[in-house]
Amino acid sequence: MQIYEELVERGLIKQVTDEQQIKDLINNGGARFYIGFDPTADSLHVGHFMALCLMKRLQMAGNKPVVLIGGGTAHVGDPSGRTDMRSMMTKETIDHNSDCFRKQMEKFIEFGEDKAIMVNNADWLLSLNYVELLREVGACFSVNNMLRAECYKQRMEKGLSFLEFNYMIMQSYDFYYLSEKYGCNMQFGGDDQWSNMLGGTELIRRKTGKDAYAMTITLLLNSEGKKMGKTAKGAVWLDPNKTTPFEFYQYWRNVDDADVMKCIKMLTFIPLDEIKEMEGWDDSRINEKKQILAYQLTELVHGKEEADRAVELAKALFSGEGDFTNAPTTTFVEADFIDGKIFVTELLTKCKLTTSKGEARRLIQQGGVTIDGEKVTDFNLQIEKERFIDGVKIKKGKKIFHKAII
Repeated sequence: MQIYEELVERGLIKQVTDEQQIKDLINNGGARFYIGFDPTADSLHVGHFMALCLMKRLQMAGNKPVVLIGGGTAHVGDPSGRTDMRSMMTKETIDHNSDCFRKQMEKFIEFGEDKAIMVNNADWLLSLNYVELLREVGACFSVNNMLRAECYKQRMEKGLSFLEFNYMIMQSYDFYYLSEKYGCNMQFGGDDQWSNMLGGTELIRRKTGKDAYAMTITLLLNSEGKKMGKTAKGAVWLDPNKTTPFEFYQYWRNVDDADVMKCIKMLTFIPLDEIKEMEGWDDSRINEKKQILAYQLTELVHGKEEADRAVELAKALFSGEGDFTNAPTTTFVEADFIDGKIFVTELLTKCKLTTSKGEARRLIQQGGVTIDGEKVTDFNLQIEKERFIDGVKIKKGKKIFHKAII
């Protein structure tokens, strides 16, 4: 099976322009493709992870990735999928976030001569002459067509700033610039980017007469409308300082049953014939599938050693076996204690297991907190400082575990 057919089989492709041309380019290693990542935070999250996996697959098949850091477009903000305007970031924040993205991406994509390249659109967008851009690029866009684009529709009711309205033009110009300077002939992205990507292909055709192609990726998790990488605690980050390897492992370990095989197909590099065999497993083996998924992805992002540790920690938490050393941990200091004790509500809040003491009380009343193996029933409970020396083991609900030390 060739790479394009494999992408289809894995359910990765949502929609494409000019399918036969795209298939020929990808299968013959002729795609010089780019995916853009706006540095809106100081870490990539699992929403980016799917795009990185796609880039890796295509590079392994001989195609050439162009990784675009959106240091320029981040000054504007992508309105796609948003109900309000993004917070404006300073140039210093954008530059810092861009540096963080670069370091993380180097773990997934092989850069170097005749391999992948990394570029930052701040290098050309921030120096553009506004009137020249209006004349050379703006004239190629129909405002009527832009207003019909999905990325703008939901914002039209609540208000779309002129700043954000320019995002499509800037993203389209990126594709044109990369086509001219690096021979880029294809763009990939999430299906919320489709209108912007079509703008880029049309701009290239109008300005150069060349053909350019676009392909969008299927949204990964759709059970109950949830977005990939979102949990009750927020985004799941690739930075181990923001989401520990164990928390990352547990995120995938706890995906909905209906999404497990979809995730295995889309994100792991397990051969398709092995995946087809797994699809035939009895329903009683669902936890085995989840363990395979969680281990494979944790190893890919954090390495084998951290994946092994996550498995051992899971054993410690769920079956009383293994090593508890690597549990997510909060460190307390002398000042956190009054007369050598701390209220359990304070403990839960400082460990960020609850957002407030009120939430902590409600959780305890619902029977959702266990300390060192014993269920907490009194929200006025105080825990002695001496217990923190060996580590206080906290369980929230059935699946969230934490350790507190001094």
